Amino acid sequence: MSRTDRVARSAAPSARRRCGSIGLSQRGLVVSALATLRAQVRRRLLITYRVDPDVAASLVPAPLRPQLVNGSAVAGVCMIGLSAVRPGWLRPRFGFRTENVAHRVAVEWDDEGGTRTGVYIVERHSSSLLPVLGGGRLFPGVQRRGRFDLDETKDRFRVRMTAPGIRVAVDVGVGGPWHSELFSSVEDASEFHRQGSVGWSPCAGGGGVEALELTSKEWAAETGVVHSVESSFFDSLPQGSAELDSALVMRDLPFFWDTPRIDLTRGHAVV
Repeated sequence: MSRTDRVARSAAPSARRRCGSIGLSQRGLVVSALATLRAQVRRRLLITYRVDPDVAASLVPAPLRPQLVNGSAVAGVCMIGLSAVRPGWLRPRFGFRTENVAHRVAVEWDDEGGTRTGVYIVERHSSSLLPVLGGGRLFPGVQRRGRFDLDETKDRFRVRMTAPGIRVAVDVGVGGPWHSELFSSVEDASEFHRQGSVGWSPCAGGGGVEALELTSKEWAAETGVVHSVESSFFDSLPQGSAELDSALVMRDLPFFWDTPRIDLTRGHAVV
């Protein structure tokens, strides 16, 4: 069975069912305390692919659907290094450090106000045991353990992650001319990713999706030059259905993650 078949069979039939983390009262004070997370982003690499719309649709559970740009679905790898990860009310010195990678598809869905955009995160991996144990339980986003190898300088980032059944390795530099068939400029690409702030993830054990929303008051992105990239996730898709498009680099920014209450069964935010 192919990767697209596995994802479609496990996620699509029950995507409308609400996970426990969307209804915060179901988990009491523990979930309320973790409803907002914050961290300092040391480095965030956004590697973007152009993907065949039909293939992308097979990765995304309804009622979410791939967001198309110039006739292509947009997907990619987010490789993010975080420090001072903590609940929103805790001081930075009590936070922890972690490396994370997510394979994502840009999506859209309809609510009473129109069409909203975000990302569907097919797989997440972390170097830290805390996100692995808490993800999908204490806060949204199931995560699996991965081994990370870093070789970084101020303007060059070589990051490799291996885990059972998956491998991703990138070598990205900062600067240079912008090249993309999806976005006319680095500013357009940055705004696209900023607008897609809601990240949907499969619930623990399957049977639904849950959301986490990323925000930053100091959003800034630079052109990334991809010297090499390898992703077993994208390499396993049908031949020719995923092509590397562009890369963004984000550095030294404060990020916040909140748990939005969005009910996909009714197509609007819960108030």
